[in-house]
Amino acid sequence: MRIGIDARFFGPESKGLGRYTQKLIEHLETIDTYNDYVIFLRRDNFDAYTPRNPHFTKVLADYSWYSFREQLLFPLTLYKHRCHLVHFPHFNVPILYRKKFVVTIHDLILLRHPTKKASTRSAPLYWIKFIAYRLVIRSAITRAARVIAVSQFTRDDVCTSYPSAKTKISIAYEAAEVTHVSANRQNHDFLAQHNITKPYALYVGNAYPHKNLFTLVEAFAMHYRSGGALRHLVLVGKDDYFYTQLRKYIATHAIAHVVILHTVDDDLLWRLYAHATMFVFPSLYEGFGLPPLEAQLLKVPVVSHDHPCMREVLSDDGALFCDARSATVLARTMGAMATNPALRTQLIVSGFHNAQKFSWRRMARTTYDIYMSLLHS
Repeated sequence: MRIGIDARFFGPESKGLGRYTQKLIEHLETIDTYNDYVIFLRRDNFDAYTPRNPHFTKVLADYSWYSFREQLLFPLTLYKHRCHLVHFPHFNVPILYRKKFVVTIHDLILLRHPTKKASTRSAPLYWIKFIAYRLVIRSAITRAARVIAVSQFTRDDVCTSYPSAKTKISIAYEAAEVTHVSANRQNHDFLAQHNITKPYALYVGNAYPHKNLFTLVEAFAMHYRSGGALRHLVLVGKDDYFYTQLRKYIATHAIAHVVILHTVDDDLLWRLYAHATMFVFPSLYEGFGLPPLEAQLLKVPVVSHDHPCMREVLSDDGALFCDARSATVLARTMGAMATNPALRTQLIVSGFHNAQKFSWRRMARTTYDIYMSLLHS
């Protein structure tokens, strides 16, 4: 049988979705030595993937995400390779593709938070895009042979909006993985180089509106100005429109001791984790929430917004939860974490134990079993 995987998001440049796609393919290469796989990639990430299994072949499919070319031309490429089953690891399934496929739904953020603030486009164009999004995701879920959700929360969320998915949706959890930890973990020179003073709180991720970083920055300012223990707040994420807006907010409100890092390699990232007093994740909505799970695996205690998905992924006793919609509450919770070594130790132990429950290989095995059930039904 021939299985196609839309890997146009493959690689770390595409954040969590790219990592999911990459780990799925890497582990499928070790699991399946019988079926043939066609891996569809864009020009930008074509060289990032080198098949290690002779049954895996990569094909150029250089169609931009969410574009007319994706909808009109990508199906032609898919039909050309005559796959018995195609896996789309994101909702952007071409409406014109009418053969058997599986789709992974990571979240319904664009549906739950349809705010113009989440886009750099003009209002009319944004709402046209939003209507198209609703059409494409409904089409994908309705026509899919199987739907994969990355958490129970996402499964329930999908079924609430699309009841037809109830009979064909499965859960395949994502996982955290540390690929590299610096051998020089005790070296503090890098902190001085980036003007960071311990103790500090760390956040890793994008600055989209639902990530709630304006409230985090405000909470840190309240904590610092009241004589709190934390000396810095460190934010790590790709430089884009949303981080630009955040920097303007910080400057306008004269908020000091916030360090924003955009270009961070793995070595620096893991050292930032290793020396952090806490990891703060104030996001108001997630379908899984990979960064705080990585923090748990790296033995960093986590402060998280009290969201059902985060309790599912981090476990009830694996993080300190609070209502992060309130800067006052978040500041108070960060202060409690910073001044309570026993609490931090407890969360480090329980968080690390929790993070080890998740496995990329198990995710790939579950996905492979779904493929096989569809191909042999």
